[in-house]
Amino acid sequence: MNMTVEDLRPAAVPKSDQLNAEQLLTGAITVRVSKVSIGNAEQPVVVHYENENGRPYKPCKSMIRVLILAWGEDGNQWVGKSMTLYNDQSVQWAGDAVGGIRIKAMTDIPPKGIDVSLTKTRGKKVLNHVDLLVPVAADAPPTLASVLEGIPKIKGGKGKALAEALIEQLPFEDQMTATEALTAHI
Repeated sequence: MNMTVEDLRPAAVPKSDQLNAEQLLTGAITVRVSKVSIGNAEQPVVVHYENENGRPYKPCKSMIRVLILAWGEDGNQWVGKSMTLYNDQSVQWAGDAVGGIRIKAMTDIPPKGIDVSLTKTRGKKVLNHVDLLVPVAADAPPTLASVLEGIPKIKGGKGKALAEALIEQLPFEDQMTATEALTAHI
């Protein structure tokens, strides 16, 4: 993503070889898996996605468990499926709330979503719910142009909710532009 005065987000991207929770402070992103590979002992799974720009998602152990529960243990079967990632600012490390990437919604799961009990702290579990992500079309995600074209036609809460769902499916670099257009319209 090229930086312009109108879009300074590239200046805030952390120097890292992976997607960071800080990149999700402005909102969730929806990604479509393009490849899954093996990482290292600390980050064993690497999820590559379309338009990642060399910054794949390296899920924590809890999110690896969610991915396996939802899509199975064969990472090759994850390719082509989509998920919405967000920054959960309550995630702790060494006793401090530092934020972390969590999965909000996924394609190819039951209509009511899935619930999984995950470890929050030593000896304490918390129920984690993942919603069903319904893509616009399996072979054609929305484009920035199509979302911007539809925004002036939005009327009511249902239209806004649909627009927000479409915006979440856009590539990360287009989501802010579409969100600003939606906010200006409403």
